[in-house]
Amino acid sequence: MNWNKWIRQSHRWLTVVFIIAVTINGVAVMHGQYSNPIGLMAVAPLILLLITGLYLFVLPYAARWHAARRAV
Repeated sequence: MNWNKWIRQSHRWLTVVFIIAVTINGVAVMHGQYSNPIGLMAVAPLILLLITGLYLFVLPYAARWHAARRAV
């Protein structure tokens, strides 16, 4: 598995983890059991989602830039 596929797969699994963390947070708020650690539980996957998402966003532009440099 190459680097780009690994990042893409990690991004997908981080999405699942983030959705679970947000769901747990929502259930805690509905039951009146909210606390800061529960609220911050979704922040770690969100930061990793941001990093991997930005990488995946820039990837096509970087490939085009690289191809254009090779053509010159």
